[in-house]
Amino acid sequence: MNQPKMTDVAKLAGVSTNTVSRVIHHRGYLSEKTIAKVEAAMKTLHYQPNMIAQQLQSHRTKSIGVLVPSVANPFFGELTYQLERNLFSNGFKVFLGNAENDIQKERAYLQQLLARQVDGLIIATHNHQNKIPEYTDINLPLVTIDRYLNETIPNISSDNYAGGKLATETLIERGAKEIIHTDSVESFDKNDYLRNKAYEDVMIANNRQPITYKIKFNATINEKKKLYNKLFDEHPNVDGIFASNDVDAILILEIAQQRGIKIPQDLQIIGYDGAPTTKIMRPELATIVQPIQLIAKTSISVLKHLIDNKHVENKYVLPILLREGSTLKKLTTN
Repeated sequence: MNQPKMTDVAKLAGVSTNTVSRVIHHRGYLSEKTIAKVEAAMKTLHYQPNMIAQQLQSHRTKSIGVLVPSVANPFFGELTYQLERNLFSNGFKVFLGNAENDIQKERAYLQQLLARQVDGLIIATHNHQNKIPEYTDINLPLVTIDRYLNETIPNISSDNYAGGKLATETLIERGAKEIIHTDSVESFDKNDYLRNKAYEDVMIANNRQPITYKIKFNATINEKKKLYNKLFDEHPNVDGIFASNDVDAILILEIAQQRGIKIPQDLQIIGYDGAPTTKIMRPELATIVQPIQLIAKTSISVLKHLIDNKHVENKYVLPILLREGSTLKKLTTN
């Protein structure tokens, strides 16, 4: 029995071969009715596109490499989910590397992705090109998320300065006097630096002393507990904390509750990231929400433009917002 061809699918579906090709490759706008007709015809005829032949002809593998620092982190877990589902809907397979802030592991994943001849890379890890020089030499479409590599590589991020500013101003507005910021000890790049810079600028503008406690991104829970207990020991009057991420904010909240500190009466806490999973905790964490879905969609759109040799900007800054939660005092009106 002869294998069915694209022309057979087109004939059965009552469409052109070009329309069948667009359905297979997820290209251009097509009505749901047309897509359903083509997919039904393919199923009836048991038609399987010759992907290898198509790859050889186009010199593309329809695959994308994604590197993240930790899928266990709620923000990066949600980001990975959004990237995968949106890439798949655009006709791409995804190869994922979970680098865990390990330079050698990240380099190994990078080499594997290059060996697989992926069409492009989306990088959300924490290591600079001076630690992994291969990034500078890659002749491949590449975008970064919230991590600056160099001025020639497009970077997609939320407005980190606005986020740090909003968090600090909100704590002051709600009556906090001694506000401490927790941050990563690694100065990853301009994006990470901007949150802390905004905190310091707002504190100084309000005649407050900025105080930042820094810890490694991949520190253990015990290491973090030790540092944050030290924070409370050294600053017993702290009444506002702006944490650099929601994971640390939640840990600080737990330590405060164990110490008998009332939230938000005695201590107000704001996190950063706003992954959906943080909405289910009680008390609900106040946090600066990054638009994770928009970050994923923008990253993919920019990468597709690079793959198609189209012009892109080198910087995309997306809006943030405050989710009130229950770890902030209600704003009083006179």
